[in-house]
Amino acid sequence: MAVAREAIGDAELMVDANGAWELANAARMADAFARFDVRWFEEPVSSDDPEDLRRLRGRVPGMAIAAGEYATSPFAFRELLGCVDVLQADVTRCGGITGLLSASGLANAHSIDLSAHCAPAISTHAFCAVERRRHLEYFHDHVRIESMLFDGVPEPEDGVLRPDRSRPGNGLELRHKDAARYGVQLAEVTR
Repeated sequence: MAVAREAIGDAELMVDANGAWELANAARMADAFARFDVRWFEEPVSSDDPEDLRRLRGRVPGMAIAAGEYATSPFAFRELLGCVDVLQADVTRCGGITGLLSASGLANAHSIDLSAHCAPAISTHAFCAVERRRHLEYFHDHVRIESMLFDGVPEPEDGVLRPDRSRPGNGLELRHKDAARYGVQLAEVTR
């Protein structure tokens, strides 16, 4: 953490435990992270354990607890309300754009922010409709794959992704020839 803090200076330092810790260990880690002014603690415990997320929320002033990237329905997001400072929605898991906007409505109704998890090329257009947006995660491995298969992948400018409104739909166009090599043949099933 010291090396990361020194390398980034005053930039926001964020930690993602990916739900790996039990409550006691996550609490110890949150306390340790406070020394380095960590402002974002993503999934310190499993999202399937909203009560432990609730116990961690507010433990370190200024450290947001975030979760929800694995939520697949409005009911899963609803379980996290009051347990996190920021809901996360992954458009590829939560029911597409409709699911993302549903999560946005819940977040808005409960005065918390929403963060778009991964898939930036797919999320960019829809995330513009989110009223209480925190940020859109930009994973280089996702962007690399998106760029391998699609034309119209948005490029960040000064740290901001903007949709290309001159392109139809979400702005993406599958390059069928490039994607063909990843195709799968389905075997015929007989009874």
